[in-house]
Amino acid sequence: MLHPDQPVSGGLQGRRVLITRSADRAAPLASLLRSKGAVPLVLPLIDFERAQDQAALDSELDKLQSGFFDWLVVSSITTLRVLAGKAAARGTTVAGLVPQSTRVATIGSSSKSALEAEGLAVALAPADLQSAEGLLALWQEAGVQVLLPQADIAAPGLREGLAAKGARLTVVTAYHTVDYPAREHRRLTAEVHSAVEHSDATMPPELTPSDATAALRDGALDAIVAASPSAARRIAASLVPLGNCRLVAIGRPTAAEANRLGLPVAAVAKEPTADGVATALESVFAYEGNIQ
Repeated sequence: MLHPDQPVSGGLQGRRVLITRSADRAAPLASLLRSKGAVPLVLPLIDFERAQDQAALDSELDKLQSGFFDWLVVSSITTLRVLAGKAAARGTTVAGLVPQSTRVATIGSSSKSALEAEGLAVALAPADLQSAEGLLALWQEAGVQVLLPQADIAAPGLREGLAAKGARLTVVTAYHTVDYPAREHRRLTAEVHSAVEHSDATMPPELTPSDATAALRDGALDAIVAASPSAARRIAASLVPLGNCRLVAIGRPTAAEANRLGLPVAAVAKEPTADGVATALESVFAYEGNIQ
């Protein structure tokens, strides 16, 4: 059972931080938080399954591999996992799936690093506002063929923004976002380099929803990290009230969804990375430490 006594100083030392991802996907952030003295815990809320319409996805990937598309826009690391799985099934790599004539764009530093680790050169990625909005602010390509593989529940902003800027856009469902756990025969299993880097041998403890609810009721959690808008929706549906537990959003879209749902957001990571989330958490507790 988690002990509810609160740390007496600011900073992350002894802070119990719940990450709303599965243990493997939470490992980089958990490792970083542990190095700063925090106690990371995980509660998987969402999972990912292969797209139901594999024929449509395969057809667009055939066109991609043939050089039909001028641009490939990868808006999440989960999309990259889909591409990695498809590439392996075709006996190639992600870099082998995307011809050199096709430029690659993404929405932030984490996905940029992951794409580069898979051997792809990234031609366009926002450095400051790391989101779909940030990418659209940089986009200047009209009349080009663009492939946008996305989640089934992806927000419309990116596709609508690209179309408004004159892109000849093809959108295809790459994967489905589902409540955790995904069905075993449908779960995405392909890994990419970013999913294992910065992790250590010790996986953080994994809570059940009832464990997390009890810990919140007992005041035994200091912070919860909403790792996506979907996770924010699950938090609102199954974990409220949060009590004194501070909600930290991994980025502006997640924060916006949390606000829409009436969840108080204590801080927003400036970058959707482990470092960005840790810095946001440190800012929350440093402030509280200063006013004690």
